[in-house]
Amino acid sequence: MRSRLQLACLLATCVAASHAAPPPEAVQVVEELGLKVDSVPSRERPGWRALRKIVVSAGIGPDAAGLLSAVAAGAQVLVTSTRAQALQAAPDADAFLGYCDAELLAAAPRALWVQSFSVGVESCVALPAIHERGITVTNMQRALAPPMAEHAMALLLALARQLDTYIVRQASGTWDDSPGRGAPIRVLAGKTLLVAGLGGIGTEVARRAHALGMHVVATRASDRPGPPFVEYVGRPGELLALAARADAVVAALPLTAATHGLFDAKFFAAMKRGAYFVNLGRGQSVVSGDLLVALQSGQVGGAGLDVTDPEPLPRDHPLWHAPRIIITPHMSATTDDDPHYRRLIVRENLRRWQTGEALLSVVDVERGY
Repeated sequence: MRSRLQLACLLATCVAASHAAPPPEAVQVVEELGLKVDSVPSRERPGWRALRKIVVSAGIGPDAAGLLSAVAAGAQVLVTSTRAQALQAAPDADAFLGYCDAELLAAAPRALWVQSFSVGVESCVALPAIHERGITVTNMQRALAPPMAEHAMALLLALARQLDTYIVRQASGTWDDSPGRGAPIRVLAGKTLLVAGLGGIGTEVARRAHALGMHVVATRASDRPGPPFVEYVGRPGELLALAARADAVVAALPLTAATHGLFDAKFFAAMKRGAYFVNLGRGQSVVSGDLLVALQSGQVGGAGLDVTDPEPLPRDHPLWHAPRIIITPHMSATTDDDPHYRRLIVRENLRRWQTGEALLSVVDVERGY
């Protein structure tokens, strides 16, 4: 006759019976990035059970199957290179890692958990199935913040030093040290930066701006105090007042009903004349036509956009030819370490799900982030 422990292992795929400690590298990444551990153990989530089949996007590397199988507690880990393959595997899938869309969820009645490989999950959490079935969604909060923050500072420094002007002159072999369009070349030290959205990305932007000698103010939707390198943290309703004080604004907001079209003519008119605007969040938070007008008038002294609306930006869109603008194709999270952090977080979250522990970076599906 089987022992109680053997029966427990059979019923729960041996996951609840052994709670292996997280590997040191997982502990390190949680500490380094300040990842939020959910307040509720996964085993207490409605309908929780150990996963038996996990469908994974190949976006975390060619060895994803081996990486995840080591912590999957005997579950089948199916790595797919196309969405069509994922759809074919969906009927008995318990979780999707790297996928989230309506057709996949409709084809997967057993699905309990979706792990996004990106930060923004607005299209995923908007799906009725997520709400109706109580599917857990986790994302890459803070994991991509360091490279994105460096990208934001690169855009700000390029605008302040007029690199956009000199790179164009270099292409034509023109030696001309005069500033372009009558705008001054600036030093960022001593200037004020407004970070709109003091989350994971915004905090890393603030850290780097402070290191350059900037005064940093910010907005965030919660009442949590800011880090010591942020001089003032206001609520979203203070955005316009803070914009009037700032020499530069970095937008690092998720896309929600409250942030859609937030950066419009009213916002740009409230900015200090000639201040810079950088957006790393979502293109739809900016009214593109209003930004174009503000750049043309000089009200906004320069813009750095890693996201646009629409996206991809059409070849004939007037933003391409706006004065003092630098546009990058939604690649601020790209790094030679990619997908290092993603791999660690996905593996650790899978381990935590299978052992019933609290997950990392759980999305509040009602708030959208």
